[in-house]
Amino acid sequence: MNEILLETRKIRKSFGALLATDGVDFDVREGETHAVIGPNGAGKTTFIKQLSGELRPDTGSVRFAGEDITALPAQKRSRRGLARSFQITSVYREFSALDNVAMAVQARAGHSFRFWRPAREDRALTGPALKILEEIGLDRRRHIPAAELSHGEQRQLEIAMALATQPRLLLLDEPVAGMGTDESLRMVEFLASLKGGKTIVLVEHDMDAVFSLADRISVLVYGRIIATGTPAEIRANAEVRSAYLGEDG
Repeated sequence: MNEILLETRKIRKSFGALLATDGVDFDVREGETHAVIGPNGAGKTTFIKQLSGELRPDTGSVRFAGEDITALPAQKRSRRGLARSFQITSVYREFSALDNVAMAVQARAGHSFRFWRPAREDRALTGPALKILEEIGLDRRRHIPAAELSHGEQRQLEIAMALATQPRLLLLDEPVAGMGTDESLRMVEFLASLKGGKTIVLVEHDMDAVFSLADRISVLVYGRIIATGTPAEIRANAEVRSAYLGEDG
């Protein structure tokens, strides 16, 4: 069995009287795609922010690759190889798709995004960037300004930029949200191509995408994980069907 790469123990976060996460125990194994699902208001966004470092839990711990990272901010977690697609990747709308990914490659090397012109001209940066765009299906759009890309293409670009940082773990928050049918299918196919090679935490409302991509699924309801298991186990879980999937018994 693959080793645990990321784990939380008893993390809690409240906002006044609202308890957003309530003692969450969670783990992600190296190389797996672990989906987190739940109804609106379940605490998924707060939970992901605690994994990425945007929010610090009130109590409990977060460990990554054996290190306690509970107190580390998002930037330091990113340097350790934990990337959140839309948080880490700030898309520059006036720059092309290739420019954006080349800058992410450059940032991985420890250089500032301010030097975007050298990034555009340096083949050591544009070469890997183009390869990532090819893998994600944006290579033919590489010279298009990000502002002119469709919503789905911009989401693809965000993930391409996150991948350019060579993360050990990728947090994806609703990667197919707002996409048309064709864009959604392409995104799911691309994420499926990453299975085994990348460790992924996937938060997604599209159940077809979740059940086709996930190795394990955790169901979060009212700030608590009520079940974790394989897609087949989650489908068969009566409590999950009642609480989230909208079925009786």
